[in-house]
Amino acid sequence: MRRSLRDNSLSLFFLGLFLASLAGQSFAGVNSYNAEQVEHGGEPISWGRYLVSSHFGRAVMENWQSEFLQFTVFILATVWLIQKGSNESKTPEDAGPESDQKQRVKGYAAEGAPAWARARGARLWLVSNSLLLAMAAIFLLSWGAHSLTGWTQFNDEQREHGEPTVAWGDYVLRAQFWEETLQNWQSEFLAVGTMAVFTIYLRQRGSPESKPVGAPNDETSSSG
Repeated sequence: MRRSLRDNSLSLFFLGLFLASLAGQSFAGVNSYNAEQVEHGGEPISWGRYLVSSHFGRAVMENWQSEFLQFTVFILATVWLIQKGSNESKTPEDAGPESDQKQRVKGYAAEGAPAWARARGARLWLVSNSLLLAMAAIFLLSWGAHSLTGWTQFNDEQREHGEPTVAWGDYVLRAQFWEETLQNWQSEFLAVGTMAVFTIYLRQRGSPESKPVGAPNDETSSSG
């Protein structure tokens, strides 16, 4: 058990942080929502009811879709684009999908490699791009969920004020929806770009996200 916890400590650590912050968001959210309800003469709701509300779903999905978009774009961009000296980049000569030999697939698969490493055709394409496909799928699903929960919440507010509701297609074309969406996207792209540049010059000893402390600034990650 101790070895299993050690071997999976990174994922377990972030799972714990995720669950704790999600729970904290839900408790803060229901209190904020109920305070607003009382202020406008509405009825407060229970925590359980809030968990399945569009208000909570929209807040969660709005962040999820931007996070997974960040990873989707970063994974794809780093196949072809480089940043000299960055620990987040390949060297110029490695730009692109790389050779079968370098990727250790087909006849170059090592003993003990996963069975799919020896696959060919469509199956090899799928497994070769499975990380990107998974991240893109989660992004699209969370973006869809964000738009649906936002649309539901918007129409609920319209009814409360005696205003006409709108169709989903009309909602996703509204400036308000795209303001909320793009303000999350731009922060994710800024964070990734900053990380790529900072790793050229800055170090964190012992972290795989950093080059060795004594590595030259112009040394790209895979050049060592």
